[in-house]
Amino acid sequence: MMPGMVRTLRIEGFSATGQPLSTSTTKFGGQPVWLAGPQWPISAAWDRPMRFVGQIELGPVLGAAGHGKVAYVFVTHADHGEDFFDPDIIDPDGGENAVIVQPGGDHAGPVRPLATGPGLYDADGSEVEFTVDLRLADEPGSMTDEELAALSCADRDRYVELIDGDKIGGKPLFFQGDAWPDGGPWRLLLQLDSNWVPFHLNLGASPRLFAFVSEDGAHGRLVVQDS
Repeated sequence: MMPGMVRTLRIEGFSATGQPLSTSTTKFGGQPVWLAGPQWPISAAWDRPMRFVGQIELGPVLGAAGHGKVAYVFVTHADHGEDFFDPDIIDPDGGENAVIVQPGGDHAGPVRPLATGPGLYDADGSEVEFTVDLRLADEPGSMTDEELAALSCADRDRYVELIDGDKIGGKPLFFQGDAWPDGGPWRLLLQLDSNWVPFHLNLGASPRLFAFVSEDGAHGRLVVQDS
């Protein structure tokens, strides 16, 4: 039997903005639209500003606890044409990624009051910014490994199909064991297969990004699984 259903926002596509956005709407690329003072996270190992991946409104993820809040996602990442990759990018405690929540959030790593910094770029190195085309959907809640194993092959395949893909909110589809960060309790903020997006985001060979936000909307974490 499938668990109870939960709401998610499926990412159906990305739409180029054409000009910089100045609102706190969910987007990828461009520059963060800070709700409070700038808190640009700095790489622990390299003392360089992380690259801004995107910002996500927390209301659809957390309900009342996320109203008026935004999570900003960052990773340590090369400039265009630069031969650089830090493997600690996959680790929520490695100091090479960050999820900053405003207003009122906290972050354990170093930050600087930079209003702007490195953003996403395309295959040619041009700066890019996208809004997301979202579709509201229902998907089953989390299942333990034992519960999943007890399903028929058809039901197991259907469960995986329902929670797979790029999305905001919902339940994570881990493929290398339970990867929930320590602490919490957490809600899934973002699940993204970064090799299949219209911007360059090098997180490994065949990676999936999972960003999480605490249920009280106070802080976030990021994990990458890579096969």
